[in-house]
Amino acid sequence: MTGPMKTAAQPELLSERSNGVLTLTLNRPEVLNSLTVAMLAGLLDSLKKAEKDPTVRCVVLTAAGRAFCAGADLGDLRARQAQGAFSLGDELRLRFNPLIAQIRKIEKPVIGAVNGLAAGAGASLILSTDIKICAEKAVFINAFSKVGLVPDSGMTYFMPRFMGLSLALEHAWTAKPISAASALHYGWVNRVVAAEELAAAAAEIAEELAKSASLALGLTKRAMNRSLDNNFESQLEYEAQLQEILGKTNDHQEGLGAFLEKRAPKFTGE
Repeated sequence: MTGPMKTAAQPELLSERSNGVLTLTLNRPEVLNSLTVAMLAGLLDSLKKAEKDPTVRCVVLTAAGRAFCAGADLGDLRARQAQGAFSLGDELRLRFNPLIAQIRKIEKPVIGAVNGLAAGAGASLILSTDIKICAEKAVFINAFSKVGLVPDSGMTYFMPRFMGLSLALEHAWTAKPISAASALHYGWVNRVVAAEELAAAAAEIAEELAKSASLALGLTKRAMNRSLDNNFESQLEYEAQLQEILGKTNDHQEGLGAFLEKRAPKFTGE
């Protein structure tokens, strides 16, 4: 096990690995972990490496201090705007969108552990994760309308799917905070726990998933993602195709053997 460490290249991002779980911690607590260019690049690079690393079987995304993430660093954004030609569209295409897309496409579980405020792109970052564990004190804010912008980083994709079109529009237009309890009600998060239990709750589910049949978890994520755009008949066929693949894996045989022998399976990801 290696403890949290600040890397020379990405001092604003902590990385810890234990029992097949990679934990990435946003580490700018003094500014509510607002996202800089370096943090976005570090997160994307870490997730791309995790995707190819068979020893990483689950990822946890969390943050230091009293907030999860206040969104983009607006001071940094304003400074770069003042330097001359600057495109918010390109900023999303080059920095934010690739990160959100990577979280959705990596075929390993990504767990979001929300310790406090998640606003703007910080909320989008959490909504893009597969399973969300939320502290009781956490709150979600979508304040794009207050600065004359449209919700981004996948927010307009996730919100209507979680809470329906009318509630999504109301939240986007009014920027009223969503409490942890409301987030649970709307399906934004899977579980709400006491603040002091957040790390343990996220670690428990992450370690459980890390022991599971990783290929099956990955293809299940792929199938669920595909179902959002597939019709019923196409999804049935897609399930058959994925089952054909998994039926030939060592993990499938191990799972069958363990079930018949009444023992715990030992999956290898093969």
